[in-house]
Amino acid sequence: MNAPGPAAAADDASAATASARAAQAERAGPDAVHVARAALTRLTEPGDEAVGRWLRELGPVALWRALVGECAPPPGASPRRLAGCALRADRLDPAADLAAVEALGGRFICPGDPEWPSQLDDLGDARPIGLWARGRASLRTWALRSVAVVGARACTEYGTHIAATLGSGLAERGWVVTSGAAYGVDGAAHRGALGADGATIAVLASGVNIPYPRGHAELIDRVAEQGVVVAELPPDSHPTRSRFVLRNRVIAALTRGTVVVEAQYRSGSLVTARWAQRLGRCVMGVPGPVTSGLSEGVHELLRGEGVLISDADEVVELIGAMGDLAPARRGPVVGRDLLAPAAGRVLDALPARGTADTRALARSAGMSHDETLTKLYELLSLGFVERARDRWELTRAERRTGSSRRGGS
Repeated sequence: MNAPGPAAAADDASAATASARAAQAERAGPDAVHVARAALTRLTEPGDEAVGRWLRELGPVALWRALVGECAPPPGASPRRLAGCALRADRLDPAADLAAVEALGGRFICPGDPEWPSQLDDLGDARPIGLWARGRASLRTWALRSVAVVGARACTEYGTHIAATLGSGLAERGWVVTSGAAYGVDGAAHRGALGADGATIAVLASGVNIPYPRGHAELIDRVAEQGVVVAELPPDSHPTRSRFVLRNRVIAALTRGTVVVEAQYRSGSLVTARWAQRLGRCVMGVPGPVTSGLSEGVHELLRGEGVLISDADEVVELIGAMGDLAPARRGPVVGRDLLAPAAGRVLDALPARGTADTRALARSAGMSHDETLTKLYELLSLGFVERARDRWELTRAERRTGSSRRGGS
């Protein structure tokens, strides 16, 4: 029999090292679950439902050992998947990852922990293996009153303004603003909440110590100081296109509802909205110009199950407690809106230009002469009409108001 080559020997050594760490974790007691789940966040990719099913069937420690070759592979695991896990096994050091996040003032939160947001369990086998977090606030408590504000990276000034206004408005009403810390709408929403001294959660597609985009390093640090930064990936992990897409399911599940502000047809924020719909969360959209490509995705959402909103009050009305109603919407109230019906009929009977006598006004208003005269003196005292000898006319101010009202739609 030929002796194994250097590559095979290196693979065997890596597997042996990973297996030893898995065995050590199993003997470690209650913390073994955290160590194993931390290892699995580096061995596997987020949102893998096969991994979620194996976790449910085998448990985290047994799954870790199976994936690194310590015992029989998980049922249905392909050779290609096992080979990929073997390549990652030599970089496994979950204790170092846990120490790294602790050095940042953070922690690793697992299902079953007091801080675990139970609404993430709605994802089923696609739920996160665990969440790496920076920030002092309780993720579970904040997620109970959280709303996602997402949208285009290359948004317009309108989108930036709306996202920031929503962020500050929701924060002022005691809601936690959750987003992905990206350029555009995400960043504006976070800044709006921070500017109102409010609560905000950033869900990253990288490790919590790898700010992405780089231009938002300061913003992400501010979120960590004033709110919470979370990620599925262990420290030092970098984002990929697929990780951004998978990150969106966490944003949708973590929150009570999702608001989309500007999105093209292929926008990643629509992935968040679809996940929210699938999970039974409220999905909302802010309309924009029908000529804007950046609003096409939002308008398509609104043609389906999405609900049109224009401000934070309307968001709270949809996702808040019973009785959290948005204020009634109406145009400006003018003086004649407050008149009693009879006085209003007499005022409407007066010509826009010129004068009229009491008899003609009574006939036009369908009232008696004496009642019409009474209402005319009432209108005179309120500043709507003037008397010209035995005739009546509108005041100059009322003529201007009346002409603008007649000219409107």
